[in-house]
Amino acid sequence: MTLVEPQTDEYTAPDGWVRVCALDDLEVERGRAALLGGTQIALFLLHGPDGSAGRVHAVSNLDPYSHAHVISRGIVGTRQDVPTVASPMYKQVFDLRTGVCLDTQGKEPKSLHVWPVTVDAGHVLVRWDE
Repeated sequence: MTLVEPQTDEYTAPDGWVRVCALDDLEVERGRAALLGGTQIALFLLHGPDGSAGRVHAVSNLDPYSHAHVISRGIVGTRQDVPTVASPMYKQVFDLRTGVCLDTQGKEPKSLHVWPVTVDAGHVLVRWDE
């Protein structure tokens, strides 16, 4: 898990954004957990349309079904062009863009919290209002 130092000597994030890590710290289609304040988030870097590194998504690392912090260890995939992550616990599948559960495995619908993410000069920034 990455413990976040919001600013570095060489980079200052804009107001309302927190620097989480360098883009190079992420592996394509592998989750990484980070701790912002007391909140665990899961970051996912996906493939771009040309096979290069694409968009970064930030969702809660807390699986709403198992109540375990495991989403960063989930399996990344797609469903009809929707980027997804499947929980490693009970295999519910979540839309990485919205956090909506696409496959509840027969349980009540629940969602992951989602944060806006941007990449600036190789730094991954999460919009943080909490």
